[in-house]
Amino acid sequence: MSWLKSMMEKEPPEPENPIGIIVIGALEGDPHTTPKEMVRKSLKKAQFKCIDVGKNAPAANFASQAKANNADIIAASINTTIAKNNIPNLMAAIEAVGLKGKVIIMIGGAAVDKSDADEIGALFGETREEAVALAKKALGK
Repeated sequence: MSWLKSMMEKEPPEPENPIGIIVIGALEGDPHTTPKEMVRKSLKKAQFKCIDVGKNAPAANFASQAKANNADIIAASINTTIAKNNIPNLMAAIEAVGLKGKVIIMIGGAAVDKSDADEIGALFGETREEAVALAKKALGK
């Protein structure tokens, strides 16, 4: 029931001095909002500015928002096999806007595991707490 409690939490305030900028969303093919929202709120509470591209978001949206907002991290929630099959599209979109190797990629969700993350050079987190810890560590915070 912790997911229910987390969804009922109030929206955290925007950080005044963000420690990093994260573009977050559920990758195209994933209509789920709850897992992404849990992670987004936790990252925001930890003083990250979060740019939310929503659910079922096309790979190009992650990449264009990361470029437009000078993001440090792209975090993709992947809870379906269809979304998992769109990981190559995400990586291609990131490369197309010139951010390959310049932005950190984080993935998590029911349809992926650490081996999927390792395959694309991304960080993998199973929980919202782990996502916060990974993001902080990746940025040296």
